[in-house]
Amino acid sequence: MELEYNPKYPMVEDLRKKAKGRIPGFAYDYLAGGCNEEINLRKNTKEIRDIELMPQYIHEYNGINMKTELFGHLYDAPFGIAPVGLQGLFWPGTPEILAKAAFEYNIPFCLSTVSTASIETISELTEGNFWFQLYHPTEDKMRDNLLKRAADAGCSTLVILSDVPTFGYRSKEIKNGLSMPPRMTFRNVRQAVMHPNWSIQTLLHGIPSFKTMDRYIPKSRGLNMHHLGVFMDKTFNGRLNEDRVKALRDKWKGNLVIKGLSSEEDMEKVVELGLDGVIISNHGGRQHDSGPSTINVLQELAPKYKDKIKIMMDSGMRTGPDIARTLASGAEFTFLGRAFNYGPAALGKKGGRHTISILKRQLQQVMEQVCCENVEDLPKHLIK
Repeated sequence: MELEYNPKYPMVEDLRKKAKGRIPGFAYDYLAGGCNEEINLRKNTKEIRDIELMPQYIHEYNGINMKTELFGHLYDAPFGIAPVGLQGLFWPGTPEILAKAAFEYNIPFCLSTVSTASIETISELTEGNFWFQLYHPTEDKMRDNLLKRAADAGCSTLVILSDVPTFGYRSKEIKNGLSMPPRMTFRNVRQAVMHPNWSIQTLLHGIPSFKTMDRYIPKSRGLNMHHLGVFMDKTFNGRLNEDRVKALRDKWKGNLVIKGLSSEEDMEKVVELGLDGVIISNHGGRQHDSGPSTINVLQELAPKYKDKIKIMMDSGMRTGPDIARTLASGAEFTFLGRAFNYGPAALGKKGGRHTISILKRQLQQVMEQVCCENVEDLPKHLIK
């Protein structure tokens, strides 16, 4: 599909700035913020950008091939859209916008359990070509029901979330009194009034809610910050163990990926349990502020496990060069979260296709500059 590109916003950073001015502060803070002092949020990107790639200029070159095979599917680019919760808070219909763009451009879209579009809606938009990230329910009955719904919808890849054993301490969200739907404090009302287009579009589209989870949520009261926490604590248990992972491996017949691992000990366990892939991640710096950056973990684990399990990475990438650096460092595929969600927040329905186009053009330019014809050859250009 032909790239759709708006030259007024040639960088994801331009989309971020546009989004910040277009949506209420409480929505922007949820999208852009991290936990505690946001050290890992910044470190993720900084340490990716410390990596250098060596160009070759006097060399035969036949053009680039960005296509990448993953779990038997040939994607048109080596990156996909990471799962993000509460997406409709950023701009109405954000998960639908991104899922449709991903399908059109043949890259993977991963739906979060707590996004604002349902499994069934995303399946319809993507003809069943999507991934689903599971927050592990406390009750086996709900777990099995969610797995059945995902399988019935055509989902072939299930992603288990491992890095939320407890909810991150995010001071901006605490100050904003984050609610779903947003609690209308004076501060939040003022922010919404100052962004009338967001407010009108939200009202027209409908107040965002956890569409996949709607059928399980008590209808008696709204989910403000306190009630949301109570519901999440009661409904989900994010702390995994070998028995839980093994049960999912036994029940899920498709590809099974775990997201959020950082240690060699955890990698050994998931390899032994027969998982198909791992997404090295620290939840975008939203959970654990005193841990290592994702690129640091990738460089440590990829050489040891690349022949045992499919190794992917998210957290910290914002540009095509960031993707190239990450692939050169040992990732076989990459996922981006904030970068893609800035797109609809900045440009509405055009934001998904525009963000994909930015990243593809940037990655193409890097590969042409360093004289790399195939994505899998990028590690040859890594400066040790």
